[in-house]
Amino acid sequence: MVYFTRPELALPIRHLLSISDLSPQVLERILDSAMALKEGAAAPQVAGKTLALVFEKPSLRTRVSFHVAMRQLAGDCIYLSPPEVGLGERETAPDVARVLSRYVDAIAARTFDHSTVEELAQYSSVPVINALSETEHPCQALADLLTIRERMGRLKGVSVAFIGDGNNVANSLAIAGSIMGMDVRVASPEGYELTPETRAIAGDVKTTGDPLEAADGADVVYTDVWASMGQEGEASQRREAFAGFTVDANMMARAKPDAIFMHDLPAHRGEEVAAEVIDGPQSVVFDQAENRLHAQKAVIAYVFEDEA
Repeated sequence: MVYFTRPELALPIRHLLSISDLSPQVLERILDSAMALKEGAAAPQVAGKTLALVFEKPSLRTRVSFHVAMRQLAGDCIYLSPPEVGLGERETAPDVARVLSRYVDAIAARTFDHSTVEELAQYSSVPVINALSETEHPCQALADLLTIRERMGRLKGVSVAFIGDGNNVANSLAIAGSIMGMDVRVASPEGYELTPETRAIAGDVKTTGDPLEAADGADVVYTDVWASMGQEGEASQRREAFAGFTVDANMMARAKPDAIFMHDLPAHRGEEVAAEVIDGPQSVVFDQAENRLHAQKAVIAYVFEDEA
């Protein structure tokens, strides 16, 4: 976990900026907590705490799951849209962090540039959670691992084939899988691979340009959109580059017979995934979406743990 000192109180602050901030033990503990909460365990209360959602990008799952998570933990949540804040334009990230630190108890930031999340954490005197940046999506990775463990009964040794763009979701999944001893394979076209930084952190993640090779014997087949938010102008170019990377029934047949299909949503049926797969019996995408709520409740409880 990333720590910065709160000078006026001489207390450490827990920030979650990257999934690599979590040790295997802490990651396991967060997953245990999320599963217990999903199964009906008494929720740790954060009464009197307020979470600010500072978003530069639109959101369905992230916004609603954080909002509901805070309410279920007896806290409160404030959503700040791009026009309201003008992060980096109307107000600098350091100023936003310092102002919000006087009002709220934690900040969840959904930004374009990862450096913006880092700046918010640097100048904030309350915990900052990366709710998505161009580099990583740690909250999604936690929900992904929770879903896999729920279905497979374990994480260590589970094989995951990520088919598609080496984007923020792929980066966090590869790192999280490596931390937990999973067999992660990532298949991407040339020029769209995992970042060198991710490969350095994740270590033994296998990369290939052949999606069928990655899917062979996999327990989990995972994909994401080919053009993420902010890349809409590249959509045509990316469709051409990703030809052959659609997860369809033939690709799923290369995985284990009981393999599951995952996608963080929103999905473009007929592009990165065939409708027969995402809407078929092997798909767990809506369990995955639900698990964002439980994983985020566990993260919220964790960042406030020292204070409790």
